[in-house]
Amino acid sequence: MPEFLADTVWFREFMTEYAGIAVMVSWGILAIGAMQVTVYLIQLPAAWLELRKYAQTGDTESEWQLLISDAVLPITLILPAYNEEAVIVESVRSMLGLEYPQFEIIAVNDGSKDRTLELLIEAFDLTPVERAHDLSVPHAPVRQIYASEFYPNLVVIDKENGKGKADAMNAGIDYGRYPLFCVVDADSLLESGALLRGVRPFMDEPQEMAAVGGTIRIANGCEVTGGRVTRVALPDTFLPLVQTLEYIRAFLVARLALSRWGVLTIVSGAFGIFRRDIATEVGGFSRDTVGEDFDLIMKIHRHMRQAKRPYQVRYVPEPVCWTEAPDTRKSLRGQRKRWQRGALEVLTKNGDMLFNPRYGRIGMLGMPYSFITDFVGPLVQVLGYILIPLFFLLGAINWMFLAAYTALVILCGIFVSLVSLAIDEVELRRAEDTKALLRLIAVAVTENLGYRQLNNFWRIAGWWEFARKRQDWGEMTRTGFKSAADKQSGS
Repeated sequence: MPEFLADTVWFREFMTEYAGIAVMVSWGILAIGAMQVTVYLIQLPAAWLELRKYAQTGDTESEWQLLISDAVLPITLILPAYNEEAVIVESVRSMLGLEYPQFEIIAVNDGSKDRTLELLIEAFDLTPVERAHDLSVPHAPVRQIYASEFYPNLVVIDKENGKGKADAMNAGIDYGRYPLFCVVDADSLLESGALLRGVRPFMDEPQEMAAVGGTIRIANGCEVTGGRVTRVALPDTFLPLVQTLEYIRAFLVARLALSRWGVLTIVSGAFGIFRRDIATEVGGFSRDTVGEDFDLIMKIHRHMRQAKRPYQVRYVPEPVCWTEAPDTRKSLRGQRKRWQRGALEVLTKNGDMLFNPRYGRIGMLGMPYSFITDFVGPLVQVLGYILIPLFFLLGAINWMFLAAYTALVILCGIFVSLVSLAIDEVELRRAEDTKALLRLIAVAVTENLGYRQLNNFWRIAGWWEFARKRQDWGEMTRTGFKSAADKQSGS
């Protein structure tokens, strides 16, 4: 405690009246932090067991049998695009080369202001056509439909801007013709066998499977040729590199564990497969939230529980979708604020499900987990960053408490990240080489010394935007995927 404070009258009065409250607040912050860490530690073995199960049942030969099988359900790939001229052609080419018996691609130009539509027309020789469709879910008016005689399974929808990704995806649902649909971001590339692996749960449980999510990995630094990731490499700069670790931790630990327990509440909008009939029953993607992927899964949980129909929402680790991560602090900040706003919108909208036994495990486990992680978590962590050091300076808590709090925040974060990396490497062996693995280990340490704290402050900014009822999506600048030639030229 600073000596000049000890002799001041106001400080003595503060210590007399509020020291006890400060200690209680400190213990509350520590308790909630310990609760979050406990959840992470429980998730680690559950994720490892689930990943081992998938690794042991993986069979390349059976995938080739599926490729020529008539039993595989046909699927519609929906590609929403707004101002995606840097990546749209490469992304569509990637999808056209997917290994799957029967699929169609519906690229939805959501009123782009750049050359997204023009590039699609030029690259795939598109011409205007008529196409029958349903009006199952709401979306902004469609201006024109395009198709190509050279790519018969490609359809491009040009529509008015719907003020959000959900509107574009709903248009894709209406114009799709197959019982399953898969949403893929325009800045993403699917691995060739991703769909075959992603639809397996629908074949194993055809009556019950409602939605399946796959793994998202960072494409920054990778080499891309013909719409395919031909060489896996880590990003060269820190922000995409630390996101690589974040995605491993989020997908291979959190979502895999939640899927094992049957309480998965989100399927990523960057790569998710859904039953079309169930999605239309719940009204498709909601246009009043930027967390439309989270919201759709919650609507499915609510609808199926209320109807007392058996269903499942699953995550599978091996269908990989490669995506371009934000590489500037401005674009990353915007993304994290939007994610936080979306989570708060959906949690508030579905607050009646929290601890509600009517909704089974989702109400009693899934919603409380999301509430602690997305609703309470960032507030408590930022309060801890500010109040714990302040209480220490004021003498309300001692150095041992401060050390315990700091150790909980930093050491447990490092431990969870390192174990996540170990699980990923042992079971999937995705690291390029030992040097790449060592770089990720270094990031697992350094991200806890500033980056995580900054990320939580961005989430608080998302809280503020939510309180102000901001609903716009914002924009992200794309740099495009890098080919081997691009890397050699330094472009």
